[in-house]
Amino acid sequence: MDPNKLFTDFDSGIEAKQPNSAIRKCARVQLIKNGKKIAAFVPNDGCLNYIEENDEVLIAGFGRKGHAVGDIPGVRFKVVKVSGVSLLALFKEKKEKPRS
Repeated sequence: MDPNKLFTDFDSGIEAKQPNSAIRKCARVQLIKNGKKIAAFVPNDGCLNYIEENDEVLIAGFGRKGHAVGDIPGVRFKVVKVSGVSLLALFKEKKEKPRS
């Protein structure tokens, strides 16, 4: 299997560090490789709606070589693909998620 990950559930959101105040949308993802659960940032407004439970997602690093980025504490990864389709393509309605 690819280095894909299995989406498990939604985080209600991670609060941004001071002085910012926002709730950053994140997904709880279980790694297929070793079973660990990590938090991955879901970019763009409303992209969390394209991810369902038990979807296979591809995650990528989020910058800074293993450190948290910006005002999101403890989040080191971002979601790139869902069920083999780019999250950006789904967001821009260029492609549809395959039925499974």
